[in-house]
Amino acid sequence: MEYKDYYKILGVEKKASQDAIKKAYRKLAVKYHPDKNQGNKEAEEKFKEIGEAYEVLGDAEKRKKYDELGANWKNFQSGQAYSGGNPFGNFNFGQGGTYVEMDMDDFMNGNNQFSDFFNAFFGGGRRAKSTNFGGGSWGNFQQAADYETTIEITLEEAFHGTSRIIQLENEKIRIKIKPGIADGQNLRIKGKGQKTSNGQNNGDLYVKIKVLNHTKFERKENDLYTSQKIDLFTAVLGGKIIIETIDGKLKLPIPQGTQNGKTFRLKNKGMPVYESKNQFGDLYVKIDVQIPDRLSEKQKKLFEELKTLF
Repeated sequence: MEYKDYYKILGVEKKASQDAIKKAYRKLAVKYHPDKNQGNKEAEEKFKEIGEAYEVLGDAEKRKKYDELGANWKNFQSGQAYSGGNPFGNFNFGQGGTYVEMDMDDFMNGNNQFSDFFNAFFGGGRRAKSTNFGGGSWGNFQQAADYETTIEITLEEAFHGTSRIIQLENEKIRIKIKPGIADGQNLRIKGKGQKTSNGQNNGDLYVKIKVLNHTKFERKENDLYTSQKIDLFTAVLGGKIIIETIDGKLKLPIPQGTQNGKTFRLKNKGMPVYESKNQFGDLYVKIDVQIPDRLSEKQKKLFEELKTLF
């Protein structure tokens, strides 16, 4: 019987976090899913193999037992004593054997069984292929695939929050998008992915948010950046101008002698911080002083007179 290196199968290190293991599994599951590889026996076997690996490594307790088994697996296989006792001895239920409680629907597809290695160590010793849970066969398990889709929203919608209706196979669901959501952020709607025949352990729906570019504002995390044109006289003499924010208009005081390119920071006038009440980023306004490019003779004369005063 061949030893199964579940870490190698998922392409992760032994010290990998549970989150890293889950991400690796999802990536491989999408790549080798039967729906994308119809008729490909090699992909089908690979899909089953990564499902088996994730069933063990994706569960902290099972992973611990698997790690404890380690290099002693041959001793267990040959019937020799394992110094640490039965590594799966804490999972006793039913009659006549050592079992492990599993959610097989998470990854199996069709009438497939796990490898002999898995069955030997997780399914009641060497009685693997006849192992059952409370009399029920565990040969028919399904992969509940996750679904992915993308929703486009405007920057204003990202500011105020919005919603979208998504049409699934047999139902419509409304996706609520909270204020402050970021471009590229993913929302998980649990249980709205692929359905299993028994209605349990369905896949999830992942919604990727794409925030469209804005003609006036540039977003950097929770801050917004914009530019504002002012005339030469306002820059020199000072005054007040009306500027647009993402949430309306306001007056911005311009000090005397404001230089071209000067940036004003308006606190709490940026994007709301996602899932944080009454917290906002800032708005940065860069001043663009407009210099007259055409002057009448009278205007030129006045500028010449003004020049002599400096």
